[in-house]
Amino acid sequence: MRSRLLASVSAIVAGIGLVAVPLTSADAAARPGKPLTVMTRNLYLGTDINRPVIAAATAEAEGKTPQQILVALANATHVSRDIVDRTDFTVRAPLLADEVAQAQPDLVGLQEVALWRSGPLDLAHVGVADATHVDYDFLQILLDDLAARGLHYEAVQVGNRADVESPSFTGSPFDGTMADAKDIRLTMRDVILMRSDNALRVVDSGDTVYAHNLAVSVAGTTMRFDRGFNWVDVDAGATRLRFINTHLEAFSSDLALAQAGELLSSAPSADRTNVFVCDCNSDPLNGSVKPTDHVPHKAPYDLITGAGGFTDEWLRWAPAEQGWTSGLSELVNDPTAAGFDHRIDMVFARTPSGAGLAVDRGEVTGTDLADRDPATGLWPSDHGGVVLRLRGL
Repeated sequence: MRSRLLASVSAIVAGIGLVAVPLTSADAAARPGKPLTVMTRNLYLGTDINRPVIAAATAEAEGKTPQQILVALANATHVSRDIVDRTDFTVRAPLLADEVAQAQPDLVGLQEVALWRSGPLDLAHVGVADATHVDYDFLQILLDDLAARGLHYEAVQVGNRADVESPSFTGSPFDGTMADAKDIRLTMRDVILMRSDNALRVVDSGDTVYAHNLAVSVAGTTMRFDRGFNWVDVDAGATRLRFINTHLEAFSSDLALAQAGELLSSAPSADRTNVFVCDCNSDPLNGSVKPTDHVPHKAPYDLITGAGGFTDEWLRWAPAEQGWTSGLSELVNDPTAAGFDHRIDMVFARTPSGAGLAVDRGEVTGTDLADRDPATGLWPSDHGGVVLRLRGL
């Protein structure tokens, strides 16, 4: 399997497209079975984490001094952290909890489950992730909002990803104008939630950080923006299935393709049904190539649905254009839903025989104007969620 997938990666890099084979109606009818409702949901970390990196890189490219580069980094971090407050997750989390309450998914794959922390400014150890004061714990906030609605969900797998820290202040410490100085730390997580009041039981789980990840040198410090995948094996009555969750690289389709290859080589189980959800950052309708890439935006998707053998389950339910999930502006207060104009949030499935699963219910959540917070105009996230009820496990 590994050699076949690696060969497929090479084929895609060479420009060969791979396509999924859809289920027939006979396949669906042959496996009615007990349904499983799954959801994939990107929570949105609350700001553009590129801003500080770009600011520092621009200052360096312009030949600025190390002190000036540090100031550019810290000033941009201050702006980004301020936006986290403005896109307030304590406002957005109840909207997300309402989505879960309506859909009642059995398993949920969450991405961008941010943990924002802060601590005293430490210019002697720039980039060392050691701030401890919790400002926002997206996971705990969401779990609390779910519990407040009488919903019984538990985090059955939590995968820690990028853990980065930066100085944050306005002005400059080198000319006496510095203010609001602190260190800001962001820890990203992928999380799998399970309803604890149904018949499901977790019997095994795992978590892996990808070998291929984005690393950026900023102000003399290398920041690693790690990503990975996590999974749980679940007993659903007489059936055991594997539920896989990941968030592929957004800023490089080359890296996203390599990550997808890693996942397909090691995450799925050969002897049971695999349900795989993701923010794939790969639009199957987008064949463009980013300036620094060698493969098109759709390449990871093509690998997953080609040599990976997974069925795109949304297309078993509705046309692609009814499944747009991305994406809104940084402030997530867009006055219209026009920003939802492509599809990168996916639910895939593969049975031991290589077939997909039947779908008898599906929806995209969080993309209607009525889903916004009425007081602030904030949307639940910059993405929509995807909920599908699957049969034939």
